[in-house]
Amino acid sequence: MVDAPGTAPAIDAALVGALADEVLDWRHKAVPALRHGGTARDLASGSTALADLQTPVLTLESAALTHNRDRMAAWCREHGVLLAPHGKTTMAPSLWADQLEYGAWGITLATPAQLRVARRFGVHTLMLANSLTDPQAVRWVADEVAGGARIVSWVDDVRTVELIDEVLDATGDAATDAAGVRLEVVVELGGAGGRTGARSVASALDVARAVGASRHLSLAGVGGYEGSLAHTADETGLTAVRDYLTAVRALHERLLADGAYPGDALITAGGSAYFDDVVEILGPCATGAPAGTGRSGGPRVDVVLRSGAYLIHDDGFYRGISPFSRQGPDRPEGAAAFHSAMHAWARVVSAPEPGLAILDAGKRDLPVDEGMPVPQLIGPGLGAPMRPLTGARITAVNDQHCYLVTDPDDDTAPRPGDVVRLGLSHPCTAMDKWTLIPVIDDASRPEDAVVVDTVRTFF
Repeated sequence: MVDAPGTAPAIDAALVGALADEVLDWRHKAVPALRHGGTARDLASGSTALADLQTPVLTLESAALTHNRDRMAAWCREHGVLLAPHGKTTMAPSLWADQLEYGAWGITLATPAQLRVARRFGVHTLMLANSLTDPQAVRWVADEVAGGARIVSWVDDVRTVELIDEVLDATGDAATDAAGVRLEVVVELGGAGGRTGARSVASALDVARAVGASRHLSLAGVGGYEGSLAHTADETGLTAVRDYLTAVRALHERLLADGAYPGDALITAGGSAYFDDVVEILGPCATGAPAGTGRSGGPRVDVVLRSGAYLIHDDGFYRGISPFSRQGPDRPEGAAAFHSAMHAWARVVSAPEPGLAILDAGKRDLPVDEGMPVPQLIGPGLGAPMRPLTGARITAVNDQHCYLVTDPDDDTAPRPGDVVRLGLSHPCTAMDKWTLIPVIDDASRPEDAVVVDTVRTFF
């Protein structure tokens, strides 16, 4: 179910562009007081060096963002699949706009509140990778769809179908009824021990039948999320993922054979860890035909990936599990891996005993849910030349502090005022700690790095 080209702007470019006019002040914690009163555009004009910021600070690196965006867009084109990046990773309309400009079909989000952000910036095609069970959210989505937006949500229970029908029956919105609005839904298949999703193909078929009988819903396809079923790329993890994806395919094929789709259809899966397996197993289901002209006169079927973390990537979890990072004769993508676009810069505020330094960044600034920050470089100040920081590790993180452990006999041990560049794991819980993130041109040479853009987030 692909939107016809030119039917609506993918996002409101003027609203996104206006973010650069935001005046900087005390709310932007990495921006020093000397820059207050200027705009985000001023900060990104090329006159601000990394050294002009204050610690702690999270930065994004422009070349890595471009590499990751282009790499994923090209890969999707080569494999004949669509991409609806999961926007909850960044909650950054400027990054969504970039992804949409370079071929993304739409933006995926996880909550109605996130949908409201996207609609505020005019995103036209959205997927809610979740079920609508809040009555106010159901009514709001119906109004947005009646106004021309395309929002595809998920259902995994007959009761959810009944609830949506009850809410919209009770609403009795004349304009919505007159427009013949039906909310598009994907039947979600889950797996034992996973997150949401019907736990068997049989129960998913029951949900699909309920959708077919619904007064307000239309069956748009099937899908789910394989990432909740595995956390590794070893044989056990990959087997669990592939078995699950095979079941998603079986569900789709049964619905297709039953003529359950009222129009064109989509199959959606794929986070940033196993999207290659998604394409291998589900890719053959795509017809690649123009809308309404699928194989043998059936519906057009598209496979839609929802990878989100790929754009930022990391130096931890995703670096280890991404298909483009895994090495082997059957994985030639390893040579063109994604690059980590995010780093944190933290200053030593105390060196209270040999082999221990305390940094001025903590859980309020850095993600720790998928692994501790990794010390990479150290120098005498922010924006100064740096050297590799080998043999050091972060052993604990408090709300506002990191414990950096080094060799107690090292004559070059960190001293107060020194700055450490940290590699991070899990962009989803890094971006949400910053409202304005400077984008620099070269994180490998901090002495030459300048701010070339800013990213405004809305968590």
